[in-house]
Amino acid sequence: MNQAASIISATPLDEGDAEADAELRFLTVAADLHGQRLDRALAALVPEFSRSYLSQLVGEGAVQLGGQPVRKPAHKVRAGDQLAVELRPTPMSQAFVPQAIPLSVVHEDAHLLVIDKPAGLVVHPAAGHWSGTLLNALLARDAQAALLPRAGIVHRLDKDTSGLMVVARTRPAMDALVARIAAREVRREYLALAHRSWAGPAEREVDAPIGRDARNRLRMAVVDLQRQPGKPAQTRFELIANAPQGCLVRALLRTGRTHQIRVHLAHLGHALVGDALYGGAPAAGLARQALHARRLAFEHPVTGAALAFEAPLPADLAGALAAWGLDYN
Repeated sequence: MNQAASIISATPLDEGDAEADAELRFLTVAADLHGQRLDRALAALVPEFSRSYLSQLVGEGAVQLGGQPVRKPAHKVRAGDQLAVELRPTPMSQAFVPQAIPLSVVHEDAHLLVIDKPAGLVVHPAAGHWSGTLLNALLARDAQAALLPRAGIVHRLDKDTSGLMVVARTRPAMDALVARIAAREVRREYLALAHRSWAGPAEREVDAPIGRDARNRLRMAVVDLQRQPGKPAQTRFELIANAPQGCLVRALLRTGRTHQIRVHLAHLGHALVGDALYGGAPAAGLARQALHARRLAFEHPVTGAALAFEAPLPADLAGALAAWGLDYN
């Protein structure tokens, strides 16, 4: 038996404490941890938490040694030392909880949902957005979503992109949808409002690999695969309407790389309106990136029936088109 896991007791904090969801654990440092750094000893004693999280607790004064707070993760512990650790819930640990967030459901059956995601809704919890996401909404809407990885989410839209998404409700449907997306058997069309008047052919096929931008790790970029890591990416663009200030184009994804439409449009010299990351700026009364997932078509993952859905333009994007005199039918 590994004596490192010598937990004497674990009791919840008092009900009136501000950290009522925290847990107080009393630990004894075992002989095989003698002389170790405090953060390393804690990682062995409480293996379900990361060492970085436990070091953070030490810095916050949430760890006591012999009844006194110790704030240095590098402090050396001795065999027999008595520790008290206040294990506070992390933002990540609270991410996968149901939240009653209204959703616009376009289609629902026993195996899947199709939703019209509003701009501003984050799809999946991540740093800076641990709650208020589509995943939280799905967990509240459907009890069986908790049984699926990522609550059935099989693809994503950026926070500020609006439009259609398909979500699985059963594991067979999820596996089949993931496979069809990978095989490019799910047709996804977008509408994009971009800066600068469109010049050249009304239809363009862009075949330009995408990888992480070497100068800014928050961005993606068109890359040379012989010099930089990346993946092939293809997008078809079709001009719908043109104006001196900008253009409205339809984008059809051939592949599904991160930020693909945004990167390819910027590569063509037509950054999305409102897309500051790739050179766009607020315009025509629109501050968010002007991208809308308009159409979604695929075969039902269980029945094989052909399905196709369209989402109307959101009011902010329709207003921007009107401001620039762009017609969309």
